Amino acid sequence: MRRVLAAAVVVAAAAGCTVSGSAGSAPTKPPGSSKPADDKPSSTPSGTQEPDGPEAQSALLSEGDKGMKVRELQARLRQVAWLFEYPDGSYGGSTVKAVKGFQGKRGLPETGEVDPVTWERLLKMTSKPGFFELYAGGDQPAAKPDPRCLEGRVLCISKTSRTLVWMVDGKAQLQVDVRFGSEMTPTREGVFKVDFKSRNHHSTLYDTPMPYAMFFSRGQAVHYSSDFKARGYTGASHGCVNVRDEAKIASLFQQVKAGDKVVVYW
Repeated sequence: MRRVLAAAVVVAAAAGCTVSGSAGSAPTKPPGSSKPADDKPSSTPSGTQEPDGPEAQSALLSEGDKGMKVRELQARLRQVAWLFEYPDGSYGGSTVKAVKGFQGKRGLPETGEVDPVTWERLLKMTSKPGFFELYAGGDQPAAKPDPRCLEGRVLCISKTSRTLVWMVDGKAQLQVDVRFGSEMTPTREGVFKVDFKSRNHHSTLYDTPMPYAMFFSRGQAVHYSSDFKARGYTGASHGCVNVRDEAKIASLFQQVKAGDKVVVYW
């Protein structure tokens, strides 16, 4: 009986999982209170009337600025289709061009800088960006580690922040963006262990490569995904934890051993 069960586990793992062709990849549960406080976008300036006079000439944001306020600006510009790149918190040439386009369409001076008048117009036309809008392209800060991640060697995987942090004795060693399964094929949550590793794994179920696969729950594994690299969060896996940074997962694959703990949590 034990041999039959063991064989079933191997077959399920060999089948593996890969990317789904459907959109709506983000986990259905919204980000919770574990989001770092300093990641909240600024709500200023606010008001019901547009300022005029000298105050209107004061730039709130301009080329070269960095930070969460710039990320919020970029997310709002994406909402009104003036910026198509993902927010990155850096006010560069594409953001300048988007701001100029937004200003020109509304008869404002095309400075490429965000003055109070420009900001007020943008606020009226957009809604406050959510966490996944602010980090649509990734590079989001990791959520607070689950207490179960603080001892031993652990792949600490947060669905809230969409990050995997490799931790050893409570200290973060490496962090990567990750993508999960869709609503129909969710990534399982809980405490697991790495059952086995497969450097050049190929899914027999979906006939697709799963490089650097580290299996932790039947057919579910942490592995590199070229689709995740190409499409970002517009796709989903069939339950696996996708990584898009090949260099980092190659390093991670070398460090992780069979038997290491895996924690998947909100």
